[in-house]
Amino acid sequence: MILNTVYFCGFLGGYEWILIILAIVLLFGGRKIPELMKGLGQGMKEFKKARNEKEEKEDKEKE
Repeated sequence: MILNTVYFCGFLGGYEWILIILAIVLLFGGRKIPELMKGLGQGMKEFKKARNEKEEKEDKEKE
């Protein structure tokens, strides 16, 4: 199922992406999008930090 979704996304061209972005702007408004992207960026940063901490902990346990 996931493979089908990834495969489907490969067929989106420029026009489709423009329509998707336009729909997002209409739904959330131009002022809300930077806030959403900032939150997404912070979430990704926290996820990477937690992943790195876990990997370091596992490396220390192996030694």
